[in-house]
Amino acid sequence: MGSGQIADHGFLADGRSAALVDSAGSVNWWCPARFDAPSVFARLLDDDAGHWEIRPEGPFRTERAYLVDSLVLRTVFSTATGSVAITDALALEPGARGHDVGLQSPRVLARVVRGLSGEVPMRLHYRPRFEYGRMTAQLVWQDAALVAAAAAARLNLRTSVPLSAEGGEAFGSFTVRAGETHDFTLAYAPAYNAGPPAVLDAQQVIDDAAAGWRSWLGLHDYQGLYREQVRRSALVVQGMTYRPSGAVVAAPTMSLPEELGGARNYDYRYVWIRDFSFTLDALWRVACTDEITRQVGWLARSMGMAEGIVPIMYGVEGERDLTEHHLDHLAGYANSRPVMVGNDAWRQRQNDVHGETLSAAWLMREHLDPIPPDFRDVFWAMTERAARDWHLPDAGMWEARDAERHYVSSKVQCWTALDRAVRFGTRLGSQEDVARWTTARDEVRRAVLSRGWSERVGAYTGAFDSDDLDASVLLMPLVGFLPATDPRMRSTIRMVEERLSDHGLLRRWEGDPAGFVICSFWLISCLALAGERDRAGQLFERLTSQANDLGLLAEQIDPRSGEQLGNFPQAFSHIGLINAAGDLTDLDAGHRDFPPAPDRLIPASQEGHPESEH
Repeated sequence: MGSGQIADHGFLADGRSAALVDSAGSVNWWCPARFDAPSVFARLLDDDAGHWEIRPEGPFRTERAYLVDSLVLRTVFSTATGSVAITDALALEPGARGHDVGLQSPRVLARVVRGLSGEVPMRLHYRPRFEYGRMTAQLVWQDAALVAAAAAARLNLRTSVPLSAEGGEAFGSFTVRAGETHDFTLAYAPAYNAGPPAVLDAQQVIDDAAAGWRSWLGLHDYQGLYREQVRRSALVVQGMTYRPSGAVVAAPTMSLPEELGGARNYDYRYVWIRDFSFTLDALWRVACTDEITRQVGWLARSMGMAEGIVPIMYGVEGERDLTEHHLDHLAGYANSRPVMVGNDAWRQRQNDVHGETLSAAWLMREHLDPIPPDFRDVFWAMTERAARDWHLPDAGMWEARDAERHYVSSKVQCWTALDRAVRFGTRLGSQEDVARWTTARDEVRRAVLSRGWSERVGAYTGAFDSDDLDASVLLMPLVGFLPATDPRMRSTIRMVEERLSDHGLLRRWEGDPAGFVICSFWLISCLALAGERDRAGQLFERLTSQANDLGLLAEQIDPRSGEQLGNFPQAFSHIGLINAAGDLTDLDAGHRDFPPAPDRLIPASQEGHPESEH
């Protein structure tokens, strides 16, 4: 049996890594050391790459849900002879609550099987495979644990259920009657220079994880529209946070395809600066400043004062070299190859990162007074780069791997960087700096208004002097470059929706194989800001209805089949949900003021449009 569809999986997290478990009771993904470490279960990418399954022997149907306000998953299996529940959780440090959740997680996966009615014959299949399925470990019993050790990792499986082990896998059969429970824990530890894997009680892990997640969410109460979806998305984003550093990964998985059978199968277990300001905006709505301050500190330490092209992504502890390579021994999800580890986008020039950094700083301005010297150095350097490099082509926010272009969204984000720096004024630079930044900001704006607009299309397009539409231009009103009601911006929103939208799912460009979820949320915000509040709300509800039964969203959705595609769950998608819900809430309250918006947005139609400057 394979791993099923991407959206068939539930998401477990512990502040260091994540596990995915499908509705049939199989754990098909876990990299226990940290998000971007080698896997011990990778059945998502190849049937032979490791899994841990507990399920009824015969036919069954399932219902599942998270325990209230937590990332603890409960799946109920109903059979002809009875029903049974399996509750799964990754352990948090015992007693950890609030902002301590996830800081020192013990790296234990707990599963509790409880009989609900009748009796249900069950089976277990445990098949760990180390180093992305490359290595099979001999299973041996030691001190009441079934031990698997290979390469730099060790796993201890503990249970009272009798197991037979042979050839690197274990099997078990047992019957569960109403009221009975069977506990399982699987604990990880590095093979060297560390103690043995933790020994924890499975039910205590479940109870403690539920209490820990609830305590964290209790500190971050959102009272706006679509409260349940926002709270669930907040938990998902927090679950994708590497708590020791505060960095949020784009997704906990790698190489899940954007198109079935296609080659765009990238490793997303890293941290993109591009996502940064959107993440902070979302955290601002649902979190307190502890997470935000930690994020900004991580950014400052990771970026440093390096010369040359600014790295646009990092490892969870700030690593820069994320060199990509292929795992040719893996078949890939739905035979989508190559399977990739690492991501060579770290080498690219993406000029939008300047805007994302300064936008995040401006969002935090009340908590950055005075600006710490190390933060100020980074913000000043990013502003200088925006002023110096805005005219250069780059790979764009969609990380094109063919050729660099003059992407409009990159220019707009350079404008954003300069605009926020000007607003910081002498808190960030000298009077001469501010005057120079002001001149550069206005120069960027004139260039975008002139060369980014296509008369033939009637829209701002993806790149200078191009007629190709791109959903990234929807950022223009969201960062305050133009109001959504500006005639040209309004025309752009209309053309993007007409030509790139399919059943409310917005493709990034014409020919993109599926709808890109965060772009669809950007469209919702733009429509609301342009005065189409009711339709924006309808699109929001249609889009969120395409999440899976647990409220989880991947990077993309196929408009024809509704199948979720790409890495899963996707932080960007859940961040888009939070921000769009917040925008609709703010508009209904009558006070939508872009946190970093210009004091006065001048419609493009009222500005002069100088000749293009080449």
